[in-house]
Amino acid sequence: MDVMEFSLNLENNIFALQKELTSKSWICDGYKSFYINDPKPRAIHKATVRDRVLYQAVYRVPYPIFDKTFIFDSYSSRTGKGTHAGIKRLNIFLRKLSQNYKKPIYALKCDIRRFFDSIDHKLLLTLLGQKINCSETMELVAKIIDSFHKSPGKGLPLGNVTSQIFANIYMNSFDWYVKKELGSKYYVRYCDDFIILSPDKVTLFDNIRYIVCYLDNNLKLSLHSNKVFIRKFHQGIDFLGAVLLPHHIVPRTKTKKRIIKKLAELLQGLQAGELTKDRLNRSISSYLGHLSHTKSRETTNFLHSLRAKTQGLP
Repeated sequence: MDVMEFSLNLENNIFALQKELTSKSWICDGYKSFYINDPKPRAIHKATVRDRVLYQAVYRVPYPIFDKTFIFDSYSSRTGKGTHAGIKRLNIFLRKLSQNYKKPIYALKCDIRRFFDSIDHKLLLTLLGQKINCSETMELVAKIIDSFHKSPGKGLPLGNVTSQIFANIYMNSFDWYVKKELGSKYYVRYCDDFIILSPDKVTLFDNIRYIVCYLDNNLKLSLHSNKVFIRKFHQGIDFLGAVLLPHHIVPRTKTKKRIIKKLAELLQGLQAGELTKDRLNRSISSYLGHLSHTKSRETTNFLHSLRAKTQGLP
């Protein structure tokens, strides 16, 4: 298919999609599932190109409406946020609360069990309806939400752009509960991972009880029992692929091993003629950019040496 034919085919599909939306006859094409390790195994459900165009358009409706209602320290899938911003903000909190690393402080780190699989469709639609007044928009959003079920009436596809904003909307009341009701000034959340800092370990233990009750009673969610920790700052706070310590931040050991393993695989692909040198160098540059936010001389030196080694390859 040449460029002209591709463009014409794309245009026809978009007009067909518009017609279906106007007549309210649109039906989701379904999802193609596959697994990735990022770093743990995750099931990704990928929509068709046609439906991804629609989901991207729909994403733009609730995002500006709801984003201004979110707390500042929610960092997943938001403009100007992200993992590096979340790590940086947590580091600022750690330094401030410890009074420049002089006072002992503790971190409560929690992970929500099967978060995307557990999101309740009816509750999500109720939350969306609190801000979206257009009945036609809500009807379409309901179809998108209903297009995927991990269990009856529950679950969002990890891979849909709409799932990202829906997840933040779903967790927004919890964020405000932690900030206002629990009085946790030093709180950072990224999707289903969150951290609360305090100089008082007992307060954090008490918070666990309140958090469990709120998630169960209000959002039909639960904490992952094996992923609830209270740690001293000097032991290292593991968050978003980094370990934060007094005076420095280092990448998680698993993160370093994953980078080295992935690049070794790419190097083998280059040597076998399965990918280009430019593709490998782009990956090296990406990983170097990621590591620039932490201190990891050993892994960084490895990446530079690998880049130098590729220069001698055809």
